[in-house]
Amino acid sequence: MKISGTTRIIGIFGDPVKHSLSPLMHNAALTGIGYDAVYVPFHVLPDALPTAVEAIRILDLLGVNLTVPHKERVCPLLDEIDPQARLIGAVNTVVNRQGRLIGYNTDGIGFLRSLAEDLGFDPAGRRILLLGAGGASRAALVALAEAGAAAIVVANRTPERAAALVAEFRPVFSGTSFASCSLATEDLAAHLAGVDLVVNSSALGLGGEALPGFPWEKLPVFAVVYDMVYGFEPTPFLREAATRGHAGADGLGMLAAQGEEGFRLWTGQTPPSGVMKARLLAAVAAR
Repeated sequence: MKISGTTRIIGIFGDPVKHSLSPLMHNAALTGIGYDAVYVPFHVLPDALPTAVEAIRILDLLGVNLTVPHKERVCPLLDEIDPQARLIGAVNTVVNRQGRLIGYNTDGIGFLRSLAEDLGFDPAGRRILLLGAGGASRAALVALAEAGAAAIVVANRTPERAAALVAEFRPVFSGTSFASCSLATEDLAAHLAGVDLVVNSSALGLGGEALPGFPWEKLPVFAVVYDMVYGFEPTPFLREAATRGHAGADGLGMLAAQGEEGFRLWTGQTPPSGVMKARLLAAVAAR
């Protein structure tokens, strides 16, 4: 990669951000098509976010990704928000169009593509159990409902939060049946009959912990498991799923797929096929 006076900058704002794998995959894709830009991480503290967003205009960045804790907080700082991002209530990609900052959320698109590519799963007409009720869960819920899911159950440690999420989206997606529950074993067991997909959209597993009391014996044998958590080895949740005969995938495919969509928004070009995911897999293997 050559840096010159014409090189454009794309970045990622986060706190923390040094662990991010996004620079690896985006720079591999930029190099792959010979695009004169570089992708770099910016450690942006929460109080500095308004200044950092204004710097996108001042420095004429092509755009940025947003990660924790900025996805929701950035929304009022932008000039325009894509309808799906507004529905989700979070932005993970900002595009600078001649000084006008437009927010998008590519997480849902990335999630659906990863389901298709990594598990061969189509949500249309299927029943899904969604673990977690935070920002990642909102993106997954919207994507699954828009894709025609027949039923979505949201389970959360705080059941009131799961119920609030369901109440918010039930009127929006009349073609999908919604329910909510806690993470208690008996509550989960009551909703597992006929479930086709279990999605962990919570932070569970980031510290190597498993989900205690998950009633695996109630999960249909045909069900598949998706864990948005990714790391340098399978999560405890995916390891347990595998021992019980369930196909599973982690969030690495989603990271690559959402990145591909962001790349298109910034550059107007399609990244080389498979380059982003291959670079992520190589980084994981090297660890």
